Amino acid sequence: MQIKVLYFAKSREVAGVNEQTFELGDGAHTEDLLAQIIAAHPALDSVMKTCVFALNQEYVRPQDKEALKDGDEVAIIPPLSGG
Repeated sequence: MQIKVLYFAKSREVAGVNEQTFELGDGAHTEDLLAQIIAAHPALDSVMKTCVFALNQEYVRPQDKEALKDGDEVAIIPPLSGG
């Protein structure tokens, strides 16, 4: 199955891309996707600890092992600052 990942703010800066598609096997969960993202972009490991994740525009925690399906979209959203 194909999962589209959107990178925002610091995660986009570190990954060097705005979005990316990952291929995962049937029955994959958010935790599996997170492992693939880190494998593709090891520098994101430290950034991910402070990020929130949205699966199809609903916040989730990767460690909750939400089931993924083909065509899902996951956004990686680091904390924002500024004024």
